[in-house]
Amino acid sequence: MANLKEIRSRITSVSSTMQITSAMKMVSAAKLKKAQDAITAMRPYADKLTELLQTLSASLEGDSGSKYAVQREVKNVLIVAITSNRGLAGAFNSNVVKESKALAYTYTGKNVDIITVGKKGNDILKKTHKIIDNNNDIFDDLTYENVSEIAENLMEMFTAGKYDQIILVYNRFKNAATQIVAKEQFLPILMSEAKEDTDSAKYKDYIFEPSKEEIVEQLIPKSLKTQFFTAIRDSVASEHGARMTAMHKATDNATELRDALKLSYNKARQAAITNEILEIVGGAEALNN
Repeated sequence: MANLKEIRSRITSVSSTMQITSAMKMVSAAKLKKAQDAITAMRPYADKLTELLQTLSASLEGDSGSKYAVQREVKNVLIVAITSNRGLAGAFNSNVVKESKALAYTYTGKNVDIITVGKKGNDILKKTHKIIDNNNDIFDDLTYENVSEIAENLMEMFTAGKYDQIILVYNRFKNAATQIVAKEQFLPILMSEAKEDTDSAKYKDYIFEPSKEEIVEQLIPKSLKTQFFTAIRDSVASEHGARMTAMHKATDNATELRDALKLSYNKARQAAITNEILEIVGGAEALNN
């Protein structure tokens, strides 16, 4: 059994760690509330914009002619892996890295490049894959304007023919304890097929000014930027939720370990006291004899 000094030192160390994890849990809980409100408020707008775009595109006669909807033979693929700059968030970052690697391996015989958003994903993926760009500083000032610059860069690479397909991999926020790894095609955009009895009928009484084609052309870039911003917002909310859950579990584990160490300490202390008493009694008996 370890001596009392060693056990006291471990109890102090575990208690200090527990205070840190507890503080990190409370900080993440406060940040999670703000991030959750942001993504909750944004999702209806993003979903409605996507629905409107797909319905209008499906109702157009023939090809809409959008440069972002061109379907080419897939030879060059770009994966955008969205992680975080900080760790201590459980499997938050590793899940995105695993999904990105698995996705890259499915494109056998094709050129696959990766763009990372977040330091943690970049540090791991650059060991095995080609990283053409990294955007760590986006989380320092997360605004729609800054995210739009990255989205525009992706759109330019697609329209220039550098990549035939661009896919986003990120954590989608469900609740504080659950994050779902999402794999979402960014470009080319997916157009839904028109349903004569529902979608077409829904808009047949509308008068469009300007024309449907022009409206679609205006909506597509805006929709793509909103889609990318929503993905990053989802990832941020998921990060805080994952970190809060991880720190909560770490605090519970530290509490259990501290209690076990205190029990060991009390047992060792009691054993030491008992030995001292026995030595005193033995010495007194020896003097009497």
